[in-house]
Amino acid sequence: MAPPPDEKTYVEIPFIEQLTGLGWEYVEGDIDVPYLTERDSFRDVLLKNRLRKALVEINLDDEGRRWMDEDRVSQIVSAVERINAPKLKANKAAFELLVGGFPVSAGAGGEGGREKTAKIIDFDHPERNDFLAINQFRVDVPGGRTFISPDIVLFVNEIPLVVVECKSPKITNPMNEGINQLLRYSNQRPEFEEEEGCERLFYYNQFLVSTFRQEARVATVGGDYEHFMEWKDASPIPMRQVCKDLGKTKLNSQETLIAGMLRKEHLLDIIRNFILFDQVEGRQIKIICRYQQFRAVHRAIERLRTGKTRRETGDFDQRGGIIWHTQGSGKSLTMVFLVRKMRTLEDLKSFKVVVVTDRISLEGQLKGSAALTGETVYHADNRGKLEKYLRDSASNIVFTMVQKYQERKTDAEEEYEIPKPRLLKAAAPSDLPARPKRPILFPVWNVSEKVLVLVDEAHRSHSSMLHANLMRALPNCAKIGFTGTPIIAGTVRKKTPEIFGDYIDQYTIEQSQKDGSTVRILYEGRRAEARVEDGRTLDQFFDDMFRSRTEEEREAIRRKYGNVVNILEAKDLIQAKAEDMLLHYAANIMPNGFKAQVVAVSRRAAIR
Repeated sequence: MAPPPDEKTYVEIPFIEQLTGLGWEYVEGDIDVPYLTERDSFRDVLLKNRLRKALVEINLDDEGRRWMDEDRVSQIVSAVERINAPKLKANKAAFELLVGGFPVSAGAGGEGGREKTAKIIDFDHPERNDFLAINQFRVDVPGGRTFISPDIVLFVNEIPLVVVECKSPKITNPMNEGINQLLRYSNQRPEFEEEEGCERLFYYNQFLVSTFRQEARVATVGGDYEHFMEWKDASPIPMRQVCKDLGKTKLNSQETLIAGMLRKEHLLDIIRNFILFDQVEGRQIKIICRYQQFRAVHRAIERLRTGKTRRETGDFDQRGGIIWHTQGSGKSLTMVFLVRKMRTLEDLKSFKVVVVTDRISLEGQLKGSAALTGETVYHADNRGKLEKYLRDSASNIVFTMVQKYQERKTDAEEEYEIPKPRLLKAAAPSDLPARPKRPILFPVWNVSEKVLVLVDEAHRSHSSMLHANLMRALPNCAKIGFTGTPIIAGTVRKKTPEIFGDYIDQYTIEQSQKDGSTVRILYEGRRAEARVEDGRTLDQFFDDMFRSRTEEEREAIRRKYGNVVNILEAKDLIQAKAEDMLLHYAANIMPNGFKAQVVAVSRRAAIR
């Protein structure tokens, strides 16, 4: 019988071998002799000599000549070393330095004393950077009482960006053991107040990996057990290509993560475009993309680059489509990542991006992201501003709420609020508008093809006049709709694909549940009886009430008022449902420590 697999031969060595196959250099670590890992002391977390060399190699002028001298190199190394702040603040400072570069005085050649931004990582030319993996990388805990020794540390230009902990699958709960080790190394275990790890190693860290080969999970510094997630796709490299390269028919979780996240180009892309810092309930958190977001953005970029414009097709712009990701999978962040990625690409960076949503929170995320590109997010909170920003040819980000495209009210509605018929007490015919609403018809505001419209919750508000107004104002734009519940069939409204084009990427609720991003929903049917006050059916009630109207008028009224939405918004019906919900919640849900969510047919119904 074969011996049970140990973490080194079964997990760590295959991990390193796959990295070297992707072009990473490998140095075997040593927990006794620091100079074998090119350090003077085990207190060092940077490989400073190699960093100095890398800075010279990656900072080249337009002619490909080196321009960094020893003095400028020393300035940058000193800036990297000086980072020192409480936990995530230090991590954010390091991230901004790595992505944004460091200002130094420009080189000789007539440039004088002007400042120039020196790169610490060359994101545009991955091949110029130095990629190094070291196993058993010892770092002394401050005070020198003990040390930590992560299984694998990955360096780019000799700055430690990824820490990997490998565990044998034979132990009990190897995934949690690996995560626990990473939390210990980075001083993130709340039950331990004393310093048990070395935070400095994690100042520069972009993500952490816990793996036992059959399962590998990733999270950022600050994440807890539940934040570690699998990376299940090698996209934009096809999985079949990775299988072929590794001589396999199927990849395990560790191999997929390495192929998807640690390929040189992918790693730099993730760091540059797919990491954000955000504030949640007054606390700063670090966010890294999930595999479906990374995949969707790359597929959207490919569609923007290869799809035909409306002028080329003579009918419909083919550069966009639908990103169908289930609710709770981070569609808003996918938008942010897409804009970030576009701003780094020469052929897409000059696009005006128009974000149409009904959520204010997305604007804050976009503003935070835009800070790294020097952009300002313009908020069009009225039609005048919207027209001004869309007519402008600048390649900026315009954020508008979907309500800015709504239809104009009738004269009667502008004078007073028209009461809608309720189930038990209907409005009198005289209360109804004499004619249907007049639509606001936008003129053409911008004919440029370098306009991208991103529509959040695309299934909700873009099947009629709303969409027509967008297309009238921006006739040559590309458009991408984000939805968790697209309109597919069985409705009088247009299907979402007919409006936005083919699917760009799909991430289903079944996939989300398997990934642990969302929990399974269980349904229990309950009923609240409803009836018209005098016993008549709704059809009888409607016919009696609007007997004097023409058939055309009756149909218009029926479309506007005599539908399920109005019934489900009726106050008396909602009161009956609310009573039943409260009793059910108090008896069955609250005692078990669960929460509840109310899902209603409309905002009006939800509020009531």
